Formats: sequence, C-alpha cells, structure tokens
Amino acid sequence: MRVIVTGVTGMVGEGVMHEMLNKPEVEEVLAFSRKSSGYSHPKLKEILHQDFFDISSISADLKNYDACFFCLGVSSVGMNEEEYYKLTYELTLHVAETLSKNNPQMTFCYVSGAGTDSSEKGKSMWARVKGKTENHLAKLPFKAVYNFRPGFILPIEGMKFTNKFYKYVNWLFPIGRLIYPKGFCKLTEIAEAMYKVSAEGYSTQNVEGDDIISLGQV
Repeated sequence: MRVIVTGVTGMVGEGVMHEMLNKPEVEEVLAFSRKSSGYSHPKLKEILHQDFFDISSISADLKNYDACFFCLGVSSVGMNEEEYYKLTYELTLHVAETLSKNNPQMTFCYVSGAGTDSSEKGKSMWARVKGKTENHLAKLPFKAVYNFRPGFILPIEGMKFTNKFYKYVNWLFPIGRLIYPKGFCKLTEIAEAMYKVSAEGYSTQNVEGDDIISLGQV
C-alpha cells in the first residue's frame, strides 16, 4: 500500500506517519505538509507546500496512491465560524477534490471528532462544520471515505509534536477507558484502524470510538 499522510507536524499526523513507516505492508509514505517532519526513513517521501488552497503545481506528484490519512486540522478555540469553516471545510475539500481526480481507487480517511453533527444544524459551530465536511467528502469519487470520530486520544510516547499539556492529563486515560471506553482511543489504534479500513473496507462510513478500538487491535 502507498499512502499519503497530512498534518505530520501535528500529534495525530505524526503518530499515523510513524505507525505506517513501521508497517511492513506499507510500501511508501508521502508526508504532505507545509514544513518538514524532521523524519528520515527509506519509505518516507516529503512534499513541502505552503498553500493548501492551491495545490495545482504539485498535483502530478499526488497520483498513484492507495489511501490518504487526512490528519490536518485546527482547533476551533478562539476562532469565528468563517475562519474555522475556511481552514476545515474549504481546505479539506480542496485537497480531497484533487486527490479524488488523481486517484479514483483511493480510500480517504478523515480525522473528524466525537460529537460531529451530520445534520449540520446543531448549536455547536465546530460540529456543524465538521459534519458538512464529512457529508461533502462522501460525494467525491473516491473508492471509499471514512470519517474517524475519536474523543480523547492517548499520544504515542516519544513523539516530537505532542502538545505538552498531554503529559498532565494522560493519567486520566485508564480511568476514562474503563468508564466510557468509546470516548478514549489510543493513537496507535487510530493508525491501525485507518490501515485496516483502507485495506479491507468497513461496514460503516463513520468510524466511532468503539469502532476504532475494535479495528485497532493488532
């Protein structure tokens, strides 16, 4: 399998890239990012590009891939809806539209979030925008689209781009997993689940926390 990973200088993207590089079944990992991940690996290829709203100049380099693990995203904290909409819906759809034209047999895995609003009518701004993004991704001519909806994510130890606040809250994970397991996923489980749905397919398009845990068992 040849895969594209976006958002590799963020916690989720870095973790997914790391797991794919160490997976024998993955032949090549293309890290598509604004700045270098700082990683070096025989299977890793990087494309650095500043403007994700115009990727026409690198379109030819994004062909012949089997899956895209779209881990690029921003927090809605402190953002108005217009800003968040542009950086979440518009950016994601622009990249996805180009990839779907170049790779009609591609599986597209989108990191959304627990509580995403598929109706697009709820009170939560971020949930509406994520819901619209999911809904419109489903209309693109990919082989398949899967929306990953994790809640709390346990990082992979030793990664470069994990937010420092996680070291203060990771102790909550075992308790949360015990009380409300579907709301607490390991990043390793998300990466494995992405690989499995791309390789084997899955019964539902929205991959919730309990689906991630089930699929994420190696």
